[in-house]
Amino acid sequence: MKHFIVALSFLFILRGQSTAQEPQQPLPSNVVVQVDKVFEKWDKSDSPGCALGVYRDGQIIYKHGYGMANLNDNAPITPGTVFHVASMSKQFTAASIVLLAQQGKFSLDDDVRKYIPELPDFGERITIRHLVYHTSGLRDQWSLLGLAGWRYSLDLITDDDVMSVMTRQKDLNFKPGEKHVYCNTGYTLMGLIVKRVSGMSLREFTTKNIFEPLGMTHTHFRDDHAEIVKHNALGYGREDKDKPFRLSVTNFDTVGATSLHTTVEDLQLWDENFYHPRVGGPAFPQQMLERGKLNSGEQLDYAFGLVVGKYKGQPTVDHAGGDAGYRSDMTRFPGQHFSAAVLCNSADTNPTALVRQVADILLAKDLKAPEAARMTEPPKSTGAPISSEQTSALAGIYWNREDDDFERIQVKDGKAQINLGGDEFHPLKPAGEASFHIADVPWGDQVEIRLLPASSEKPRRLEQRFAGEKPDVFESTTAFMPSGTELGDYVGAYVSEEIDPVYRILLENGNLSLMRLKNKSETLRPAVRDVFTGDIGTLRFTRDSKQRIVGFVLNAGRIRNFRFQKKVD
Repeated sequence: MKHFIVALSFLFILRGQSTAQEPQQPLPSNVVVQVDKVFEKWDKSDSPGCALGVYRDGQIIYKHGYGMANLNDNAPITPGTVFHVASMSKQFTAASIVLLAQQGKFSLDDDVRKYIPELPDFGERITIRHLVYHTSGLRDQWSLLGLAGWRYSLDLITDDDVMSVMTRQKDLNFKPGEKHVYCNTGYTLMGLIVKRVSGMSLREFTTKNIFEPLGMTHTHFRDDHAEIVKHNALGYGREDKDKPFRLSVTNFDTVGATSLHTTVEDLQLWDENFYHPRVGGPAFPQQMLERGKLNSGEQLDYAFGLVVGKYKGQPTVDHAGGDAGYRSDMTRFPGQHFSAAVLCNSADTNPTALVRQVADILLAKDLKAPEAARMTEPPKSTGAPISSEQTSALAGIYWNREDDDFERIQVKDGKAQINLGGDEFHPLKPAGEASFHIADVPWGDQVEIRLLPASSEKPRRLEQRFAGEKPDVFESTTAFMPSGTELGDYVGAYVSEEIDPVYRILLENGNLSLMRLKNKSETLRPAVRDVFTGDIGTLRFTRDSKQRIVGFVLNAGRIRNFRFQKKVD
């Protein structure tokens, strides 16, 4: 993406006062009404909400708070409210790496084990650059900690806890550089590298080298969960829209992948550094926006803790975040010297969508209507009815080879229903010849499911495409319908060298159930022979030469080939 460098005049405000320049040309009142309406749902005295900051040409042109920062004390959200911004933190960790590399402290192509020798030797060279681009192949820390018994945001999680599971790992998800799979572990390791190379914690380094030079006086990496942060927003969540809000806060003493606390006012100063780089010098913005590449040469959209993309024809730079009850996004439109940041304290919010709605209003003249579908995309839905024979042909179980994921389709009362991995089936509605949408979810019309007939070379397949993206392919396979006796073969206690807890598989009410530390019992559903699926992921049971069950391999999103052995009585 072309990066636009725009000159500006910058006013530094003294410490203790507002951290950003006041707008000299405020938005017209009718535009303010439109923008405020975007947040109408959250602008209530009995609800958490969001802070909005809109930046153009080096100034905050609009800032506002909607909803409450603290429902206990009826404290409203203001532009000065401090939010935990979750994975938006990653760009500041990456910036620290860039600054140290500029100083010659290390090379981005150094082996990570040069600085973290306790990381296992997986037989593959993992570089700092791999960590930056999420191409290391390392397993994700949150998933590993969950397997080991930590409850995300409920149990205290420290850097030492992350390292306690990482140092026991035996395998990578894939060869470094082979794939891009989002990995929080890499950014925690980058924070540790900053600490070991600079002699300062990531909090100290970023405060001294980024936040203080830019005047970001209300921003820091929170590395002490018990610290009191003035004007801090509490996070909230709820089971559904009719239930009351409940506290949902982070419990982290780990930094790098997350844990930055900041305001929409401070973020304007950071945003402006990409046009007028006071931190890092002229080369800094270009380095931060350098996109990664896979071993194959394929270029990624991911840069240094930032995602380079497009929205309605205009280049964008953004990164979102989500932890517990916190959600965040800041999106930059460099061609317009325009950005918007939305920081929220409710798990129900979608800041990325909110930012784009604000952009739709304020950049209306620059944004184009969504591009027409390309010839490579499937035809538009016609809603034409399909025959009962076509509907019946859908029934069965389908396997995604890439992710080791399964989906099920059943036909009930003549209508097709799809199971996307949980216990619930969703009705499918016809959208053309052998084509369907999902009927009962808000995003269902953006999903197109196409049935492809079997050929001499391939089995019957489903192509599942979301919003015109590259389709996921699911192959029809033979469903496993085990008897009670067969299910009994899988019952037992299972252990892994890589974590401590024992996993127990039981037979309850004709189904297999999994019991593990600090988790409720979950049902395991048979997929194909020796393969079961559950909320935890896909379990592939293994047998010895005498066909006795001896263990299983777990595949679950950001965790691949995680091995368990069956304990011998």
